[in-house]
Amino acid sequence: MSTTESPSHFNDLETLSTRELLAGINSVDQTVPQVVAQALPQIEPLVEATVERMQRGGRLFYIGAGTSGRLGILDASECPPTFGVPQGLVIGLIAGGDSAIRQAVENAEDDAQQAWRDLQAHDINPNDMLVGIAASGRTPYVVGGLAIARRHGIATGCIVCNPGSSIAALADYPVEVVTGPEFVTGSTRLKAGTAQKLVLNMLTTATMIRLGRVKGNKMVDMQLSNLKLVDRGEKMIMDELGIEQPEAAELLRKHGSVRAAIEAGRN
Repeated sequence: MSTTESPSHFNDLETLSTRELLAGINSVDQTVPQVVAQALPQIEPLVEATVERMQRGGRLFYIGAGTSGRLGILDASECPPTFGVPQGLVIGLIAGGDSAIRQAVENAEDDAQQAWRDLQAHDINPNDMLVGIAASGRTPYVVGGLAIARRHGIATGCIVCNPGSSIAALADYPVEVVTGPEFVTGSTRLKAGTAQKLVLNMLTTATMIRLGRVKGNKMVDMQLSNLKLVDRGEKMIMDELGIEQPEAAELLRKHGSVRAAIEAGRN
């Protein structure tokens, strides 16, 4: 039995008070960052390989089913507004297609050929990086996608939550975050999902920093898509150039991005 499917260490959950339930969930959640820390030696080469491919024009693809697929889509969707990169530089694909983002699609994850068909629709090629996300480490949609991609010379990585999985065996850059039994037996949207989210945060954030999309500690290429972000951008410019808000606002209005405004303000 996989460790993520092992029985919970907690019993008779229906008899516990709300406070006891919350304390129990919180107690097991606290183990997740420790497990992720142990996987840093695996995450590092995955980041390095992703950076290398993006520097030569490649993209990052995620494939997954259920919670894992949704987490990949979430991470991919946040890269353009956060780092100002083009739509389509990071692409998340989920078994069952976009309708599966909101509602489970029965048996979608069991088709071992569909992931490759989904990837072909985006013209995946050997310049790209493909990362399979699956808590179990054996989801057919992900297994099939990685296996076929490797045969086509595409670099593969994975984020799984069980040791020695078939998906990890197919990955050039496997990341295994072994989270163990869930609070509710088998509910991998809990600890396993949290661990996967943390690794995805690391992967794209470190990659984008390495690609020059952060200056100092600031998102200078972020999209100014609402008033909150415009205000944040003005404060970045004020801090960087030592100027007052009206001047910062004018620079941002004129040049359209924090990076461009800072560069213009220094010239």
